[in-house]
Amino acid sequence: MATGDADDHAVEVHLDRLPAERRTASTEPALRVGVTNVSLSVLKNGRAKAMRSTTLTRVGTVLGGRPGDLLSYPGGRD
Repeated sequence: MATGDADDHAVEVHLDRLPAERRTASTEPALRVGVTNVSLSVLKNGRAKAMRSTTLTRVGTVLGGRPGDLLSYPGGRD
């Protein structure tokens, strides 16, 4: 596999879990985090090439979760 391929990373993003668990409207987190709905969708669908730690922190704070609630390895590996 060549470096830089879309499949190079092994982290799954679960930005859809916490709003669903908290019954939050999908647009509300984006407004509270300070990103656009499109940007949040790109993160949520795993199409983002990077995520700033400040954004991850704000998302976790807004949704009341920890980084481990938002990110994981495929198949649940540690």
